[in-house]
Order: sequence, then C-alpha cells, then structure tokens
Amino acid sequence: MITETSPRDRIVRAAAALLAEGGRAAVSTRAVGRAAGVQAPTIYRQFGDMRGLLDAAASYGFAAYLHAQAAGDLAGDPVDDLRRGWDLHVGFGVTNPAFHALMYADPRPGETPTATRVAADILRQLVQRVAETGRLRTGVDEATEMLHATACGVTLSLIRTPPPQRDPALSTRTREAVLAALVSDSAAARATSRADRPLRHAVALRAALDTLTTDLTTAERTLLAEWLDRMTRSTP
Repeated sequence: MITETSPRDRIVRAAAALLAEGGRAAVSTRAVGRAAGVQAPTIYRQFGDMRGLLDAAASYGFAAYLHAQAAGDLAGDPVDDLRRGWDLHVGFGVTNPAFHALMYADPRPGETPTATRVAADILRQLVQRVAETGRLRTGVDEATEMLHATACGVTLSLIRTPPPQRDPALSTRTREAVLAALVSDSAAARATSRADRPLRHAVALRAALDTLTTDLTTAERTLLAEWLDRMTRSTP
C-alpha cells in the first residue's frame, strides 16, 4: 500500500510501480486504486483519463531515474555533459522499457507526453551549452533533433534485442558518430574544423543572441537572428 498523504502522489507512485513491474497492461484503474487506497472517481478527477495518469506515471519514473543518477551534476566540459545526457537517455529506456514505450512508442500528432518534452528540453540545454562555446557545427534545434532521434532509435533497438545478444558498444559508437558530425572537436571532425570555423561562430552567436546586451533594436535583433538561422541551416 502506498502511504503518501496526497492522493495524487499515491496514485502516481502506485501507477509507476505497477508500470515498472508489469508493463502497460498492469496499469488498470482497479489495480491503481487498490494500490493507492482510492476509488476510481478520485483517479479520474485527478488525471482526467487513463492517458493522463500514464503520462504522469512516466514523468514520475523519468524524474526519479534522473534524480538517482544525479543528472544535475555537470562535468564542466559541455561535450562530455552532452555525452552523459545521451547515456542517461539510453540507460533510462533500457532499464525502464515500459516507461520508454509510453514516452516514444505511441506518437500522436500534436500530443507529446510530458516526460518526452522534459527529456528533449534537457537535451536541448546541453546542446545549447556546446553551441555557446563555438563548438557546434549546426544549429541548436537541428542538432537536438538529430541527437534525440538517434538516441531514441538506439534505445528501441537495444530494448528489442534480447540482453544476451545486445551489442554493449552500439550506443557509444552511434553517439560518437553523431557527435563527429555535430561537434567540431570530435576526432572525426578535426580535419574540417578550420573550414567550418565561421559557421561555428555563427552558431555560437545565435545561441547567445537572446542574452546579449547591445544597442540593437528589436527589429535589428530579429533580422540578425534570421540571418544567423539561415547560415546555420546552410550546413552541408
């Protein structure tokens, strides 16, 4: 029996525990109500429907995993922090396949689970830090999308593969291949670092534009942002 004082907390924790133990099929209104010590109407008042409850449960599971992994501690080097962010994403999915499935396996246009948005926001912040150092070779949004999509693909591939048959180096190899295309000081990118230096400076300026204190008018700042965006989108 869940013993949290708040009914909402008890319901979310109960749903998350059932999800972790038995997958999506184990999370029924009756099972959650029994574990949380509440009636079905309380669940629906709090979450609207089962999809709302599952969204909350996935968010809780993701937050708990990040907390357990001390994800807020940054190593200092933005690229190394980005590597760690990738590893946390893949590690969460492989360790918690039912939660990962809720976040990514049932996409609906216009609907994004809360945990999915949080994961994407965390990744974007890590990419932003790389861009601000002048080491990103494309725009922040494009790099974030590439990393997020690739990490999700690797995670799903590992989940689908029986543990004894999994390639333990698949995630690392894929991560470094993507970083080689996106980050200037990756080993595979050093040969072209001089040629793409102006572009990297443009990316860095665009990343920091909103925080710059200048005499630019709003219109000038908007125009500069448009120019910089066009430059970064021109990456081969």
